[in-house]
Amino acid sequence: MSDDAVRTVRVGRRSVDLHRPDKVLFPGGAGRGPAAGDGREYGEYTKDDLVAYYRAVAPFMLPHLRGRPLMLERHPDGVDGPRFMQKNTPEHYPEWITRVEVPKEDGTVRHTVCDDSATLVFLADQACLTLHRWLSRAGRVDHPDLMIFDLDPAVDDFDTVREAARRVGELLDEVGLPSAPMTTGSRGLHLVVPLNGHHDFDEVRAFARDAAELLAAEHPDRLTTAARKKDRGDRLYLDVQRNAYAQTAVAPFTVRALPGAPVATPLTWEQLDDPGLGPRRWTIADAVEQARTHPWSGVTGRGRALGPARRRLDALRG
Repeated sequence: MSDDAVRTVRVGRRSVDLHRPDKVLFPGGAGRGPAAGDGREYGEYTKDDLVAYYRAVAPFMLPHLRGRPLMLERHPDGVDGPRFMQKNTPEHYPEWITRVEVPKEDGTVRHTVCDDSATLVFLADQACLTLHRWLSRAGRVDHPDLMIFDLDPAVDDFDTVREAARRVGELLDEVGLPSAPMTTGSRGLHLVVPLNGHHDFDEVRAFARDAAELLAAEHPDRLTTAARKKDRGDRLYLDVQRNAYAQTAVAPFTVRALPGAPVATPLTWEQLDDPGLGPRRWTIADAVEQARTHPWSGVTGRGRALGPARRRLDALRG
């Protein structure tokens, strides 16, 4: 297919043009970039492959995207080319794509919102590999309905991530907040906590910070809340900084801009025990199969109130 080839696909009630669908976005071969020297061979994936994946995973991914402002990570020349982090929605985007205008310090930003499969396919055509979502929704952007614990290991050692996830999950269970684990497709795990959206970002971040500091105090040789890398040593960083206005986290089932097209993938707590599990366990070749198992069933429905959990946490902190 020529460099200026265009193919039109029907997605629901919309027609979406795919430009250069044969363009390679994820070159195959040995590890490169962050994965250089890891000895793995990676499959090659084109824009057409990316579109096919997002079309297939849309029924499972869209509930995690609807109503949320997005920051779009675009790689027009593939993962080996330059990266663009896009907040404002360009004027040329179709009128049927939802936008939401949110305040910022010196004005406003008009973010893209992905409410349907056609938007997801359009964004894939724009070489948007990774979707980063807000933790709040349009209409109540200053009241998050998600809380995130980002487990960031000092080195690529997933056993330390697994251990930390268990500790964070157990503490959250103790204070009455169910959580759901997700591979990031990069190095660590996210623990996602559904909230009822009645608390502002300051309250949510303060709770996450206090929970992380309690765990770091109990396991000072294994965990840290130090923001500076030089202060962490070989300890895993319990990062709660995403719990703030206008901050984002990678969306469930989004592709990461890394060799082999790994996917940020929800999983069950039981799957965390799988010795073969790693942060890049699933790719666009098999993440849809995992999605069909509904790993977060029963956890990500109605969010919990933070107030009772705060009182329990304060009691534990003494």
